[in-house]
Amino acid sequence: MSLAFPVPVKPVIQPPPMVEEVLTADEREALKARIKTLMKQQDAVLVAHYYTSGDLQDLAEETGGCVSDSLEMARFGHAHPAKTLIVAGVKFMGETAKILNPEKRVIMPDIQAECSLDLACPADEFAAFCDAHPDRLSVVYANTSAAVKARADWVVTSGIAAKIVKYLHRQGHKLLWAPDRHLGEYVRRISGADMLLWQGSCVVHEAFKAEALQKLHAEHPSAAVLVHPESPEAVIAQADVVGSTTQLIEAVRTLPNPEFIVATDNGIFHKMRAAAPGKLLLEAPTAGEGATCTSCAHCPWMAMNGLRKLAAVLENGGNEIHIEESIRAKAAVSIQRMLDFAAAEKAGKIQLGD
Repeated sequence: MSLAFPVPVKPVIQPPPMVEEVLTADEREALKARIKTLMKQQDAVLVAHYYTSGDLQDLAEETGGCVSDSLEMARFGHAHPAKTLIVAGVKFMGETAKILNPEKRVIMPDIQAECSLDLACPADEFAAFCDAHPDRLSVVYANTSAAVKARADWVVTSGIAAKIVKYLHRQGHKLLWAPDRHLGEYVRRISGADMLLWQGSCVVHEAFKAEALQKLHAEHPSAAVLVHPESPEAVIAQADVVGSTTQLIEAVRTLPNPEFIVATDNGIFHKMRAAAPGKLLLEAPTAGEGATCTSCAHCPWMAMNGLRKLAAVLENGGNEIHIEESIRAKAAVSIQRMLDFAAAEKAGKIQLGD
């Protein structure tokens, strides 16, 4: 059973203009050298999301940091002894890192880097949603604010969402889901759960067009279609693999196909090319009939991160993540439920079957 949240669909969040950092080779090397010195002085480690620039991803790996999805970024930061975590990504990722690492200084190259899913789910409106349905457990995607996570019963990532929802459904629970309606609908279909869906969407994944994808696939019949589940249902229906960022990178590495059509943020191509050199990667179309693309295949908030801004924040301070302790502690509980579930399933203590 799939029911939409009984309020009007929220207006589409308007992203900022796309401004990507452009550097000469000399500028790049000078900035990286300066940043590496400052990181050592401040006992800092850099964690970067797959959707950030290749420069930031390379720098993270060159300095002993991490390039991954949002949850693994936070977990890596928790395990690393550095006293300062630099989070290259969007604000909810910095908040997640702070939730799991309250004793550490968490900074970002640009603290104004937001997420359309986070912005589409204000904490007060989400609380009213929960209050209106007290008989349902609330499950929220990681792409939400600390305050929303604090109000939720469970936090999930795209890689584990279907498993947790299937588990809760088998326990007899009815659910609230926020904020991405496409991921929520995909999880509902996979799990069979009774879910009320918040009506948010990602400006990048919302733009992928099913008809144009079908035409592109016809031109490249040997290509495997890889789709992130934040995409519309008609796009997901054409996928050979539906998965999280980490799962899509693994698919490029392991599948025998010589070509891949990829429906997620094109920042991921940097890591995909490293994982599978020689394979052809094609962006899933964001144009075609009905196209309303404002971000195309790259998040303009992710593009706000760059080497210049990273150097500036290390030199001048600022851009530090702060979360009220009462909110942080509650949010940590909902995240920990997910981590405990993942550990229990890995240990064979939870059997989901087919």
